[in-house]
Amino acid sequence: MGEILGLGVTHYPGLMFPDTAMTTFLQRTLASGRVPEARRDPATWPAPMRAEWANDKGAAAGAVHKKRCFDAFRAVRRVLDDFAPDFVVIWGDDQYENFKEEIIPPFCVFAAPEIVCSPFKRMTAFNQPENHWHEPNDTTFTLKGHPAGAKHLVTELLNAGVDMPYAYSVRYENGLAHAFINTVLYLDVDRKGWTYPVVPFHVNCYGSVVIQRRGGGGTPTGEMDPPGPTPARCFDVGAATARALKNSPWRVALIGSSSWSHAFLTTKTHWIEPDVASDRARFEELRDGRYARWRELSTAQLEDAGQQEMLNWITLAGAMHELGRKAEIVDYVESYVFNSDKCFAVFRA
Repeated sequence: MGEILGLGVTHYPGLMFPDTAMTTFLQRTLASGRVPEARRDPATWPAPMRAEWANDKGAAAGAVHKKRCFDAFRAVRRVLDDFAPDFVVIWGDDQYENFKEEIIPPFCVFAAPEIVCSPFKRMTAFNQPENHWHEPNDTTFTLKGHPAGAKHLVTELLNAGVDMPYAYSVRYENGLAHAFINTVLYLDVDRKGWTYPVVPFHVNCYGSVVIQRRGGGGTPTGEMDPPGPTPARCFDVGAATARALKNSPWRVALIGSSSWSHAFLTTKTHWIEPDVASDRARFEELRDGRYARWRELSTAQLEDAGQQEMLNWITLAGAMHELGRKAEIVDYVESYVFNSDKCFAVFRA
């Protein structure tokens, strides 16, 4: 019988940026012309948001935010190393990277033997000349896959009635979508090395805006797209994944990777701050062992709160509920100016 560890983290791109550029997403939104004039004035912002912004546009707060997140990643990495998995499965989303107009699957398991990634080439899209590690922007990272584990998982899911797409290669010119490669880079923040094979498990979190907004961050064009999978479907797919991997010979770490509410997806805040209240509600459910309630959330609720990417965590939650696990909170990092709130948790046997 297989053994399983659960981990929840973020893949927030801003952690790659210099401290002084951590509010890049907010500054771009403020300059976009979409935000009402009154809301562009920091004097109208909530007090915690003004405190983060301060008189340096968030530079000092950015250093604190990044340190807390990276310290949490270090703690999660220690748990991962102690478990020593045969491979890791990462639930992550795709923001107009591997999946574009040709096909938008609700889920997809990648069974590639290896994937070469160039994660820093995206930095130019954010006008960032260098990354946190001061590594050349053409640096490549080669991740080993685990085709046997991926094919076992897909086979078990199909036999269980889950119509699961799969792929043996990626199409994105930079390799894996940033949700996956950022997760690995941050878990190896101190560059100790990464040897664990990776099975990426795509979830279509962006649903109704994946093409309309080119993965969520772009200016809306045309009609909205069909929705992504429901929270209930993600929860159930997570549970089926846990059953499939329990019926295997491997030690597997299941990682749900995303921040929670995203400011640039939250219309009711004019896209400048996340829905902190909704994130606090989800956090309390996780902390108190009531995360099975996430299955009852609706797509409309997630979209209203800008929590589309929580589908990655909800899939993880389905797996952990199936195994009877309770979350151990590593940290919950709340923010108004750094686009999103971040949660870090481990689910031990």
